[in-house]
Amino acid sequence: MAVYRCIDELIGATPTLDVTALSPNPAVRMYAKLEGQNPTGSVKDRVALAMLDRAEAEGRLRPGSVILEPSSGNTGIALAMLGLRRGYRIKIVLPGNVTAERRQMLEIYGAEIIASPPEQGSNGAVRLATELARANPDWTMLYQYGNEANPQMHYCTTGPEILADVPDVTHFVAGLGTSGTLLGVGRYLKEHAPGVQVWAVEPPAGEQVEGLRSLDDGYVPPIFEAWGGVELLDRKMIVRPRESIEATRMLTAQGVFSGISGGAALAGARKAADRIDEGAIVFVVCDHGWKYLSVGAWTADLEDAVAHAENVIYF
Repeated sequence: MAVYRCIDELIGATPTLDVTALSPNPAVRMYAKLEGQNPTGSVKDRVALAMLDRAEAEGRLRPGSVILEPSSGNTGIALAMLGLRRGYRIKIVLPGNVTAERRQMLEIYGAEIIASPPEQGSNGAVRLATELARANPDWTMLYQYGNEANPQMHYCTTGPEILADVPDVTHFVAGLGTSGTLLGVGRYLKEHAPGVQVWAVEPPAGEQVEGLRSLDDGYVPPIFEAWGGVELLDRKMIVRPRESIEATRMLTAQGVFSGISGGAALAGARKAADRIDEGAIVFVVCDHGWKYLSVGAWTADLEDAVAHAENVIYF
């Protein structure tokens, strides 16, 4: 087994698990990319590392710099962990209705939490962070929604990993969050495996599903437009909170303790499997389930869990 020099080297190179047992179509194989295996338990470790490295290369950061970022948890946690090692002060604008575990992890890594109105969700966190950045020009906002290091990291790492693990992949399914994973992996696969289709998962407008956003809610991430998201996507699928939680429990039965965005991605992959004759679908399990233990998504009555999902931002 290799010995690594620092925690940064453990980011990426995550395993892919065959979960064809969950496919509703026996002619369609399904594979889960397990991003919860990253050091802080999510795909956002890749993004945080890429954004920090780019900002340092551009001379935007120096020891003691203040980094500001709107986040519903995972990116903030990753930035807090990496920033602590590199000597930066991290301020995370966080909606008031995220899970307690996410808030605790930010505090453990020494981040300052700036609360944004819970009823405004992640869009409210973006607005408040933008206002704070304007008022404090000496702070650096890396801004995952508009930072091209986000999709570029997935183009350079996640996409090649998926193609190496599943060379006959026919469909890639991921959620619309910042859209970085979808764009970076999707572009890489389309360039290197012609014929691959990219299908996005989003909640209905006005509804919350962990890890996802609806473009119809009025905020389109700048990177989605910059990377040609409309042209890249072959299809969008609606996944509701109930479907997400049901699919999260399906993953648990396969030994995969996933966050609910992973369940949403599985639900989308199952919809895709129903709509094609044959193929190989890869979907992304964005994070690990330990960040959501307090919400009862696995142990509560299903109806109670769904009702809770409508009031708490899990992603």
